[in-house]
Amino acid sequence: MKELVIIGAGGFARETAAAVDAVGEYRLLGHLDDNPALHGTGVDGVPVLGGSELVHELSDAHVVVCVGNPRDYAARARLVRRLGLPVERYATVIHPTAAVPEATSEVGPGSVLLAHCVLTTAVRVGAHVAVMPHVVLTHDDVVEDYATLASGVRLGGAVRLEQGAYAGAGALVREGTTVGAWSLVGMGSAVLGDVPPGEVWAGSPARRLRAADQPALDELATPTVGGPLT
Repeated sequence: MKELVIIGAGGFARETAAAVDAVGEYRLLGHLDDNPALHGTGVDGVPVLGGSELVHELSDAHVVVCVGNPRDYAARARLVRRLGLPVERYATVIHPTAAVPEATSEVGPGSVLLAHCVLTTAVRVGAHVAVMPHVVLTHDDVVEDYATLASGVRLGGAVRLEQGAYAGAGALVREGTTVGAWSLVGMGSAVLGDVPPGEVWAGSPARRLRAADQPALDELATPTVGGPLT
């Protein structure tokens, strides 16, 4: 059985650990977290082995990076860039209750799809994407690298979430629209038109509230390695 470590020990990381157990494909060695207070402890019965740099010593283990929250949803991208691991080190974790049509859809390395997600057909999910429970991605959706879809998000057909975009819990996005890179759509919002990059939108219908927080704007200004999905 292949070995796996999860970078992060917060809520998303713990949920991913539960998904790994349900999949049964990997032997989970433990969490790596940069909070020294957690080292040598455990979360939900899984040990916290040390900091994230320990991943370089555990060279035979596959990796998923499970950090980030609405206050800093760019954290995952920064950590992946800092670690500099080859793409083949990254696992893709898909909960067995998720519906992913292998013939028409694809999910990139380092991405996590939690329980009861649905990809209908011709959906493309990039690398290091976090898809929380009960998300529905419909035909021809494109979700670029580092995007986050919180629980219950629904995307209409041919929606594009650009790199690092964050869709809050229960958000609805109208068919054919784009949520720009490193923008955040608030929970429960109804997005009826395109959201420009680097902004925060919320409401029903969603409207611009302000510019995104600085970590997201910093990522927006960082050149993309390899380019977004086309």
